[in-house]
Amino acid sequence: MRNAEFDREQVLRQAMTAFMAKGYAKTSMQDLTKATGLHPGSIYCAFDNKRGLLLAALEQYVSDRNHEFALFFNTDNGFTKQLKAYLDNIVQECLSCDTARACLLTKALNELAEQDDDVRNIINQYLQNWHQALADNFQAAIDSGELSSTKNSLHLARYFVMGVYGLRTFAHSQPEPEVLKDLAEQLYQDTCLSFS
Repeated sequence: MRNAEFDREQVLRQAMTAFMAKGYAKTSMQDLTKATGLHPGSIYCAFDNKRGLLLAALEQYVSDRNHEFALFFNTDNGFTKQLKAYLDNIVQECLSCDTARACLLTKALNELAEQDDDVRNIINQYLQNWHQALADNFQAAIDSGELSSTKNSLHLARYFVMGVYGLRTFAHSQPEPEVLKDLAEQLYQDTCLSFS
């Protein structure tokens, strides 16, 4: 049997959107065929099953997010400006109400953590890598003297991540944009200034 030919990244991004819109359990194969444009046989051939497609979509999601992360933090703007721009982007994602801009990792983790140890472990590893990437950037800012902190870089990264999770969750209650922006600003101030 020959492999189906399609743009893998495009298909995985379309699958991400379907999974983020309905969640894993409620996303049917019909939803996935409609979202991706692939026939069920092509999905099974390329990804084995719906779970395999989810795992591939998670991997693509992480690759996309890592690229985005690098765009924010691989500049000469200074860490605090980079962090502020990164946080502002997260707020815009929250305010867009676009399921394609939601966090697939946390959505899948919340839904599947108790049901699938392998998926939970894979997602946890992806999230730990994100935490460590943030910690590395915090440490570089501390080492350069841009940040002066009584806390270690991993603590700062975890605090920041906790705030991001909170912002994403709070955004589901559809607060006024200014409320969400004010909370994000407080998170930024607390992370960069309060621990000095």
